[in-house]
Amino acid sequence: MIGDTPAFSSVQAPAYAVEGHGLVKSFGSFRAVDGVDIAVPAGAIYGILGPNGAGKTTLLRTLLGIIDPDAGERSLLGAAQPLRMARQVGYLPEERGLYPSMKAYEAIAFMGALRGLPLAEGRRRAKALLEGHGMGPAIAKPIRQLSKGMAQTVQLFGTIVHEPRLIVLDEPFSGLDAINQEKLEALIREQARRGVTILFSTHVIAHAERLCERIAIIAGGRIRFEGTVSDARDRLRPQVRLRTRSVDGAWRRALPPDTMAQEGGWHFALPQEGIEPLLRALIDDRAGIESLSIERPGLHDAFVAIAGAAAARQMQDGADEEAQP
Repeated sequence: MIGDTPAFSSVQAPAYAVEGHGLVKSFGSFRAVDGVDIAVPAGAIYGILGPNGAGKTTLLRTLLGIIDPDAGERSLLGAAQPLRMARQVGYLPEERGLYPSMKAYEAIAFMGALRGLPLAEGRRRAKALLEGHGMGPAIAKPIRQLSKGMAQTVQLFGTIVHEPRLIVLDEPFSGLDAINQEKLEALIREQARRGVTILFSTHVIAHAERLCERIAIIAGGRIRFEGTVSDARDRLRPQVRLRTRSVDGAWRRALPPDTMAQEGGWHFALPQEGIEPLLRALIDDRAGIESLSIERPGLHDAFVAIAGAAAARQMQDGADEEAQP
Protein backbone atom coordinates (compact mmCIF):
# COMPACT_ATOMS: atom_id res chain seq x y z
CA MET A 1 0.00 0.00 0.00
CA ILE A 2 1.42 3.35 -1.02
CA GLY A 3 -0.56 5.49 1.40
CA ASP A 4 -3.15 5.22 4.12
CA THR A 5 -5.75 7.44 2.44
CA PRO A 6 -8.01 6.60 -0.50
CA ALA A 7 -6.44 7.12 -3.91
CA PHE A 8 -9.22 9.49 -4.96
CA SER A 9 -12.45 10.98 -3.74
CA SER A 10 -15.35 8.64 -4.38
CA VAL A 11 -17.64 11.70 -4.34
CA GLN A 12 -16.12 12.94 -7.61
CA ALA A 13 -15.98 9.54 -9.27
CA PRO A 14 -18.56 8.55 -11.91
CA ALA A 15 -20.94 5.70 -11.11
CA TYR A 16 -19.17 3.59 -13.72
CA ALA A 17 -15.42 3.68 -14.18
CA VAL A 18 -15.63 2.01 -17.60
CA GLU A 19 -18.54 1.78 -20.03
CA GLY A 20 -18.95 0.38 -23.51
CA HIS A 21 -22.10 0.28 -25.63
CA GLY A 22 -22.45 -1.64 -28.87
CA LEU A 23 -18.69 -2.03 -29.30
CA VAL A 24 -17.55 -3.73 -32.49
CA LYS A 25 -13.97 -4.36 -33.62
CA SER A 26 -12.93 -6.43 -36.61
CA PHE A 27 -9.58 -7.40 -38.07
CA GLY A 28 -10.21 -8.18 -41.70
CA SER A 29 -13.08 -10.65 -41.82
CA PHE A 30 -12.59 -11.66 -38.17
CA ARG A 31 -14.89 -9.91 -35.70
CA ALA A 32 -12.97 -9.95 -32.39
CA VAL A 33 -15.54 -7.85 -30.48
CA ASP A 34 -19.12 -8.26 -31.60
CA GLY A 35 -21.64 -5.77 -30.19
CA VAL A 36 -20.41 -5.69 -26.60
CA ASP A 37 -22.17 -3.79 -23.81
CA ILE A 38 -20.25 -3.51 -20.54
CA ALA A 39 -20.38 -1.30 -17.45
CA VAL A 40 -17.77 -1.54 -14.67
CA PRO A 41 -18.93 0.09 -11.40
CA ALA A 42 -16.45 2.48 -9.82
CA GLY A 43 -14.58 0.83 -6.96
CA ALA A 44 -15.42 -2.73 -8.01
CA ILE A 45 -13.20 -5.70 -8.77
CA TYR A 46 -14.52 -6.72 -12.17
CA GLY A 47 -13.42 -9.74 -14.20
CA ILE A 48 -13.73 -10.46 -17.89
CA LEU A 49 -13.78 -14.24 -18.09
CA GLY A 50 -13.30 -16.25 -21.24
CA PRO A 51 -11.00 -18.66 -23.11
CA ASN A 52 -7.95 -17.54 -25.05
CA GLY A 53 -9.07 -15.94 -28.30
CA ALA A 54 -12.47 -14.95 -26.94
CA GLY A 55 -11.83 -11.22 -27.47
CA LYS A 56 -10.74 -10.21 -23.97
CA THR A 57 -7.55 -8.36 -24.94
CA THR A 58 -9.17 -6.58 -27.88
CA LEU A 59 -12.04 -5.48 -25.65
CA LEU A 60 -9.67 -4.11 -22.99
CA ARG A 61 -7.59 -2.24 -25.54
CA THR A 62 -10.73 -0.78 -27.11
CA LEU A 63 -12.04 0.38 -23.75
CA LEU A 64 -8.68 1.98 -22.92
CA GLY A 65 -8.47 3.82 -26.24
CA ILE A 66 -5.39 1.93 -27.43
CA ILE A 67 -7.41 0.90 -30.45
CA ASP A 68 -10.61 2.47 -31.78
CA PRO A 69 -13.83 0.52 -32.28
CA ASP A 70 -15.44 0.15 -35.67
CA ALA A 71 -18.77 0.92 -34.04
CA GLY A 72 -20.13 1.75 -30.62
CA GLU A 73 -19.32 4.17 -27.82
CA ARG A 74 -17.09 3.97 -24.75
CA SER A 75 -16.36 6.01 -21.66
CA LEU A 76 -13.37 5.84 -19.30
CA LEU A 77 -13.58 7.54 -15.89
CA GLY A 78 -16.31 9.75 -17.30
CA ALA A 79 -14.38 10.76 -20.44
CA ALA A 80 -15.62 9.90 -23.93
CA GLN A 81 -12.00 9.98 -25.17
CA PRO A 82 -10.22 7.35 -23.04
CA LEU A 83 -6.66 8.46 -23.75
CA ARG A 84 -7.35 11.76 -22.00
CA MET A 85 -7.52 9.79 -18.74
CA ALA A 86 -4.32 7.81 -19.35
CA ARG A 87 -2.49 9.30 -16.36
CA GLN A 88 -5.24 8.07 -14.05
CA VAL A 89 -5.03 4.52 -15.37
CA GLY A 90 -2.58 1.73 -14.60
CA TYR A 91 -2.43 -0.85 -17.40
CA LEU A 92 -0.58 -4.16 -17.31
CA PRO A 93 -0.70 -5.74 -20.79
CA GLU A 94 -0.53 -9.47 -21.38
CA GLU A 95 2.81 -8.99 -23.14
CA ARG A 96 5.23 -8.17 -20.32
CA GLY A 97 8.41 -6.17 -20.89
CA LEU A 98 11.09 -4.62 -18.71
CA TYR A 99 14.62 -3.43 -19.44
CA PRO A 100 16.82 -6.31 -18.18
CA SER A 101 19.66 -4.05 -17.03
CA MET A 102 17.45 -1.60 -15.15
CA LYS A 103 17.33 -1.88 -11.35
CA ALA A 104 14.00 -2.95 -9.88
CA TYR A 105 13.18 0.34 -8.18
CA GLU A 106 14.28 2.35 -11.22
CA ALA A 107 12.04 0.27 -13.48
CA ILE A 108 9.05 1.03 -11.27
CA ALA A 109 9.91 4.73 -11.11
CA PHE A 110 10.36 4.84 -14.90
CA MET A 111 6.91 3.34 -15.49
CA GLY A 112 5.44 5.89 -13.08
CA ALA A 113 7.19 8.71 -14.94
CA LEU A 114 5.44 7.63 -18.14
CA ARG A 115 2.20 8.45 -16.31
CA GLY A 116 3.40 11.85 -15.09
CA LEU A 117 4.84 10.90 -11.69
CA PRO A 118 8.04 12.85 -10.89
CA LEU A 119 11.02 10.50 -11.04
CA ALA A 120 12.26 11.26 -7.52
CA GLU A 121 8.82 10.56 -6.05
CA GLY A 122 8.58 7.42 -8.15
CA ARG A 123 11.85 6.14 -6.73
CA ARG A 124 10.65 6.81 -3.19
CA ARG A 125 7.35 5.03 -3.77
CA ALA A 126 9.06 2.16 -5.59
CA LYS A 127 11.35 1.44 -2.64
CA ALA A 128 8.38 1.64 -0.26
CA LEU A 129 6.39 -0.81 -2.40
CA LEU A 130 9.24 -3.30 -2.65
CA GLU A 131 10.06 -3.13 1.04
CA GLY A 132 6.41 -3.26 2.06
CA HIS A 133 5.86 -6.46 0.10
CA GLY A 134 8.92 -8.36 1.28
CA MET A 135 11.12 -7.54 -1.72
CA GLY A 136 13.57 -5.18 0.00
CA PRO A 137 16.64 -7.24 -1.02
CA ALA A 138 15.62 -6.85 -4.68
CA ILE A 139 15.41 -3.05 -4.67
CA ALA A 140 18.75 -2.44 -6.42
CA LYS A 141 18.96 -5.72 -8.34
CA PRO A 142 18.84 -5.62 -12.16
CA ILE A 143 15.67 -7.13 -13.62
CA ARG A 144 17.72 -9.91 -15.26
CA GLN A 145 18.67 -11.21 -11.80
CA LEU A 146 15.08 -11.54 -10.61
CA SER A 147 12.89 -14.62 -10.85
CA LYS A 148 10.01 -14.51 -13.32
CA GLY A 149 7.52 -14.01 -10.51
CA MET A 150 9.52 -11.17 -8.97
CA ALA A 151 9.95 -9.47 -12.36
CA GLN A 152 6.19 -9.64 -12.94
CA THR A 153 5.63 -8.16 -9.50
CA VAL A 154 7.99 -5.30 -10.34
CA GLN A 155 6.00 -4.61 -13.50
CA LEU A 156 2.77 -4.67 -11.51
CA PHE A 157 4.22 -2.17 -9.03
CA GLY A 158 5.12 0.01 -12.00
CA THR A 159 1.47 -0.18 -13.01
CA ILE A 160 0.21 1.16 -9.66
CA VAL A 161 3.06 3.42 -8.46
CA HIS A 162 1.36 6.60 -9.75
CA GLU A 163 -1.74 5.74 -7.67
CA PRO A 164 -4.23 5.37 -10.54
CA ARG A 165 -8.00 5.49 -10.14
CA LEU A 166 -8.38 2.53 -12.48
CA ILE A 167 -6.13 -0.53 -12.79
CA VAL A 168 -6.53 -2.73 -15.87
CA LEU A 169 -4.75 -6.09 -15.88
CA ASP A 170 -4.72 -8.38 -18.92
CA GLU A 171 -4.25 -12.02 -17.84
CA PRO A 172 -2.24 -10.91 -14.77
CA PHE A 173 -1.93 -14.43 -13.32
CA SER A 174 -0.43 -15.92 -16.47
CA GLY A 175 2.90 -17.61 -15.80
CA LEU A 176 2.82 -17.12 -12.02
CA ASP A 177 3.20 -20.00 -9.59
CA ALA A 178 0.63 -20.56 -6.85
CA ILE A 179 2.50 -18.49 -4.25
CA ASN A 180 2.86 -15.47 -6.52
CA GLN A 181 -0.76 -15.81 -7.63
CA GLU A 182 -1.83 -15.54 -3.99
CA LYS A 183 0.37 -12.46 -3.54
CA LEU A 184 -1.17 -10.86 -6.62
CA GLU A 185 -4.69 -11.58 -5.36
CA ALA A 186 -3.79 -9.93 -2.04
CA LEU A 187 -2.43 -6.88 -3.85
CA ILE A 188 -5.58 -6.58 -5.96
CA ARG A 189 -7.73 -6.66 -2.81
CA GLU A 190 -5.44 -4.10 -1.18
CA GLN A 191 -5.89 -1.67 -4.05
CA ALA A 192 -9.65 -2.22 -4.08
CA ARG A 193 -9.81 -1.33 -0.38
CA ARG A 194 -8.33 2.05 -1.30
CA GLY A 195 -11.27 2.68 -3.62
CA VAL A 196 -9.45 1.85 -6.86
CA THR A 197 -11.45 0.15 -9.62
CA ILE A 198 -9.86 -3.11 -10.78
CA LEU A 199 -10.67 -4.53 -14.21
CA PHE A 200 -8.88 -7.70 -15.22
CA SER A 201 -9.21 -10.44 -17.80
CA THR A 202 -8.57 -14.09 -17.10
CA HIS A 203 -9.18 -17.55 -18.47
CA VAL A 204 -8.86 -19.10 -14.99
CA ILE A 205 -12.28 -19.38 -13.37
CA ALA A 206 -10.95 -19.74 -9.82
CA HIS A 207 -9.44 -16.24 -9.82
CA ALA A 208 -12.69 -14.65 -10.95
CA GLU A 209 -14.69 -16.63 -8.39
CA ARG A 210 -12.43 -15.62 -5.50
CA LEU A 211 -11.89 -11.98 -6.39
CA CYS A 212 -14.69 -10.51 -8.42
CA GLU A 213 -17.83 -8.71 -7.38
CA ARG A 214 -19.07 -8.69 -10.97
CA ILE A 215 -18.01 -10.55 -14.08
CA ALA A 216 -18.59 -10.58 -17.80
CA ILE A 217 -18.37 -13.96 -19.52
CA ILE A 218 -17.16 -13.54 -23.09
CA ALA A 219 -16.93 -16.13 -25.86
CA GLY A 220 -16.63 -15.58 -29.59
CA GLY A 221 -16.37 -11.83 -29.11
CA ARG A 222 -19.78 -11.58 -27.42
CA ILE A 223 -20.77 -11.05 -23.80
CA ARG A 224 -22.79 -14.12 -22.81
CA PHE A 225 -23.40 -13.01 -19.23
CA GLU A 226 -22.87 -9.88 -17.17
CA GLY A 227 -23.63 -9.61 -13.46
CA THR A 228 -22.50 -10.79 -10.06
CA VAL A 229 -20.78 -14.13 -9.53
CA SER A 230 -23.72 -15.08 -7.33
CA ASP A 231 -26.18 -14.31 -10.15
CA ALA A 232 -24.19 -16.52 -12.53
CA ARG A 233 -24.21 -19.41 -10.08
CA ASP A 234 -27.91 -18.96 -9.39
CA ARG A 235 -28.68 -19.76 -13.02
CA LEU A 236 -28.26 -23.41 -12.01
CA ARG A 237 -30.22 -25.15 -9.29
CA PRO A 238 -28.34 -26.56 -6.30
CA GLN A 239 -27.38 -30.21 -6.54
CA VAL A 240 -28.37 -32.84 -3.96
CA ARG A 241 -26.31 -35.91 -3.14
CA LEU A 242 -27.96 -38.62 -1.08
CA ARG A 243 -26.83 -41.97 0.32
CA THR A 244 -29.17 -44.38 2.09
CA ARG A 245 -28.81 -47.77 3.77
CA SER A 246 -31.91 -49.00 1.97
CA VAL A 247 -31.67 -49.19 -1.81
CA ASP A 248 -35.40 -49.53 -2.45
CA GLY A 249 -38.73 -48.70 -0.91
CA ALA A 250 -41.75 -46.46 -1.24
CA TRP A 251 -39.49 -43.45 -0.62
CA ARG A 252 -38.01 -43.92 -4.10
CA ARG A 253 -41.21 -42.44 -5.54
CA ALA A 254 -40.30 -39.13 -3.87
CA LEU A 255 -37.05 -38.82 -5.84
CA PRO A 256 -37.20 -36.25 -8.68
CA PRO A 257 -37.46 -37.57 -12.28
CA ASP A 258 -33.92 -36.32 -13.09
CA THR A 259 -32.33 -38.45 -10.34
CA MET A 260 -29.15 -40.32 -11.31
CA ALA A 261 -27.63 -43.25 -9.46
CA GLN A 262 -24.05 -42.31 -8.65
CA GLU A 263 -21.34 -43.96 -6.53
CA GLY A 264 -23.73 -45.97 -4.41
CA GLY A 265 -26.10 -43.03 -3.93
CA TRP A 266 -28.34 -40.58 -5.69
CA HIS A 267 -27.67 -37.26 -7.41
CA PHE A 268 -30.31 -34.77 -8.55
CA ALA A 269 -31.15 -31.08 -8.79
CA LEU A 270 -32.84 -29.59 -5.75
CA PRO A 271 -36.61 -29.72 -6.40
CA GLN A 272 -38.48 -26.45 -6.68
CA GLU A 273 -40.50 -27.36 -3.57
CA GLY A 274 -37.28 -27.90 -1.58
CA ILE A 275 -35.88 -30.96 0.15
CA GLU A 276 -38.52 -31.30 2.90
CA PRO A 277 -41.02 -33.58 1.05
CA LEU A 278 -38.23 -36.01 0.20
CA LEU A 279 -36.86 -35.92 3.74
CA ARG A 280 -40.32 -36.74 5.08
CA ALA A 281 -40.61 -39.74 2.75
CA LEU A 282 -37.13 -40.97 3.67
CA ILE A 283 -37.85 -40.77 7.39
CA ASP A 284 -41.38 -42.21 7.22
CA ASP A 285 -40.19 -45.17 5.14
CA ARG A 286 -37.06 -45.71 7.28
CA ALA A 287 -34.70 -45.41 4.30
CA GLY A 288 -31.74 -44.86 6.63
CA ILE A 289 -30.08 -41.60 5.59
CA GLU A 290 -26.29 -42.08 5.63
CA SER A 291 -25.45 -38.72 4.07
CA LEU A 292 -27.28 -35.86 2.43
CA SER A 293 -25.65 -32.71 1.05
CA ILE A 294 -26.95 -29.75 -0.92
CA GLU A 295 -24.22 -28.18 -3.04
CA ARG A 296 -24.53 -24.82 -4.73
CA PRO A 297 -23.09 -24.91 -8.27
CA GLY A 298 -19.70 -23.26 -8.69
CA LEU A 299 -18.75 -20.65 -11.27
CA HIS A 300 -17.26 -23.37 -13.48
CA ASP A 301 -20.66 -25.09 -13.74
CA ALA A 302 -22.29 -21.73 -14.47
CA PHE A 303 -19.68 -20.97 -17.15
CA VAL A 304 -20.41 -24.28 -18.90
CA ALA A 305 -24.14 -23.56 -18.82
CA ILE A 306 -23.68 -19.99 -20.11
CA ALA A 307 -20.83 -20.23 -22.62
CA GLY A 308 -21.00 -23.92 -23.54
CA ALA A 309 -18.83 -26.97 -23.03
CA ALA A 310 -16.51 -26.11 -25.94
CA ALA A 311 -15.58 -22.74 -24.41
CA ALA A 312 -15.06 -24.42 -21.03
CA ARG A 313 -12.71 -26.95 -22.63
CA GLN A 314 -10.73 -24.10 -24.21
CA MET A 315 -10.46 -22.48 -20.78
CA GLN A 316 -9.20 -25.70 -19.24
CA ASP A 317 -6.76 -26.35 -22.09
CA GLY A 318 -5.27 -22.88 -21.56
CA ALA A 319 -4.92 -23.46 -17.83
CA ASP A 320 -3.34 -26.87 -18.42
CA GLU A 321 -0.79 -25.39 -20.83
CA GLU A 322 0.26 -22.81 -18.25
CA ALA A 323 0.68 -25.55 -15.64
CA GLN A 324 3.24 -27.34 -17.83
CA PRO A 325 6.82 -26.92 -16.50
